[in-house]
Amino acid sequence: MDKVRVGILGLGRWGMCHLEAFSSLGTAEVVAICDSSPERLEQAGKAYGIANLYQNADDLIRRDDIDLVSVVTFESQHLEPAVKALKSGKHAIVEKPVTTRPNEARAMQEAAAASGKLLFPGHLLRFDPRYAAIKEALQSDRVGAPVSMYMKRSREQFLFQTFQRVHTVFELMIHDIDLAIWYAGCRVRSVKAYGRSVRHSGAAAPEVLWANLEFEDGTLAVLNSSWTTPDQAGVEIADAIEVIGRSGTARFETSDGGLQFWNDAGRLTPDTDIHARLHGQSVGCLREQLTYICRCIGRGEAPTVISFSDAVHGVEVADAIVASCKSGREVSLEEPVVHE
Repeated sequence: MDKVRVGILGLGRWGMCHLEAFSSLGTAEVVAICDSSPERLEQAGKAYGIANLYQNADDLIRRDDIDLVSVVTFESQHLEPAVKALKSGKHAIVEKPVTTRPNEARAMQEAAAASGKLLFPGHLLRFDPRYAAIKEALQSDRVGAPVSMYMKRSREQFLFQTFQRVHTVFELMIHDIDLAIWYAGCRVRSVKAYGRSVRHSGAAAPEVLWANLEFEDGTLAVLNSSWTTPDQAGVEIADAIEVIGRSGTARFETSDGGLQFWNDAGRLTPDTDIHARLHGQSVGCLREQLTYICRCIGRGEAPTVISFSDAVHGVEVADAIVASCKSGREVSLEEPVVHE
């Protein structure tokens, strides 16, 4: 296969990042795009030279010249197009969170198994060199098997207006749930979580979320996600991680390092690791993830770096965190999760 032919569903902010990243790959060709907005479709088509524009996902999925469908729609709209794409003989990547419902995640996994096609979760931090280096260190004597993990993820306050549409565990913490599952190499046994509102007491999503995870092998993880970084601080991403292993410790913190701009408007610390432009093309771990996916498809190989099985368990863990926040009690994943 010379190039993986791609169809993209959803041209919101992150869908456009997918379009930009795929378009910069020599191993991919974006054949068609789909969005409910005719204006966005036309603008994107002109910008990237794409003639096949659709407002209906089924029309795109029905095309027989697409190898991979990229599902970058709202969280509640992932299941149907992902399953249809798989049943039509196409591979699929589903952006995170793959869904907010465990039964839907399992349904996607079952559809992939039945179709024989590859299904990829959009957990791109496994392709961030810093997080990947920690994984390698955990598998060696440099750090050794994990004993405890702490992960913090904070975003600017204004973003909460958009992302409060679902619980914070699915928009922010889902990244760290996936990393913790990857690092531990086993399943979560139980969770205890706490959520607090700061400025939006009526919102269904907490602005501050803490979760304690206990894994089957005894590994502990404490995850902290929030929408509390002041907008005026100019810090796009304020994340930190510390993993204590049996022979060492791995850690890094983002807000004090990396690129900074200082001027009369204050300080700006932009993100250049997830998705950025350099010399007219996409760079960052989104590009690395999509490169890896195209390589898997081109070679006919199942992915080993990312795992939809882990993504399914991640949604199960997230669902338990929501239940624990509501009940104030520890929730066991060895029993059916009950929402009160």
